[in-house]
Amino acid sequence: MFQNVQPKSTLQSIAATGELIYHAAVRDVRKAHGNAYIALFSNMMVAIMFVVAFYVMFIILGLRSAALRGDFLLYIMSGIFLFLTHTKALGAVVGAEGPVSPMMLHAPMNTIIGICAAALSTLYIQTLTLFVILFIYHVGFNPITIDQPISAYGMFLLSWASGISIGLVLLSIKPWFPGFVNLFTTVYQRASMICSGKMFVANTLPGFMIAMFNWHPLFHTIDQNRGFVFVNYFPRNSNWEYTLYLSLVFVMIGLMGEFYTRQFASSSWSARR
Repeated sequence: MFQNVQPKSTLQSIAATGELIYHAAVRDVRKAHGNAYIALFSNMMVAIMFVVAFYVMFIILGLRSAALRGDFLLYIMSGIFLFLTHTKALGAVVGAEGPVSPMMLHAPMNTIIGICAAALSTLYIQTLTLFVILFIYHVGFNPITIDQPISAYGMFLLSWASGISIGLVLLSIKPWFPGFVNLFTTVYQRASMICSGKMFVANTLPGFMIAMFNWHPLFHTIDQNRGFVFVNYFPRNSNWEYTLYLSLVFVMIGLMGEFYTRQFASSSWSARR
């Protein structure tokens, strides 16, 4: 009963960790609602509301003519999907199970499994939402053509990864500065509404304005994504390597910070959140 069974090989250890991440991810997906279909539908409604709101705003402000040549709603969705994936991944990682969470009382669990589960559950929901909405729009409204779908999805994954990396850094300092992390997360997510570049075409920006937006990882992935989605758009003011290198650096900083913070785990942390 009290025997601790250890995996006998590296392969068994990997399989056991993968199984733990899978079950933790399923739990994280069902956290919002017990019914997986309703959880997916609610996430779809958020994306649809964003698309409709931006469509109406572009029409009212007369900015539709400034968009790319091609499907106008696909132009809007190419920015909305990456924005939602980035911000939701960041929020999920920041809110992941910490070292003092009740789930950590179970022996196989650890904080890395909790972080991976939060990240993968977000990717699962956002990917499912992406394909379902595009399929409904393609079949029911207007047939669409994506020039380089694999590369476009790669920008989707890079937006997700950059959200994880920033969220990991915030998670590592959250026990020390919980108020600051909550405020910064909210401000960053609101600022991303404009600074991500989903509301405009980067090639049309003058030089002095590019410096105001090119610090944001989404500015690069969204602009590059539109280059892969539309055959007649060639991004000149962005590069996906910036987001990749930024994500790798932030992941390393976040992991080192999380390992250090875990050494000072205290049950009083939960009272400071």
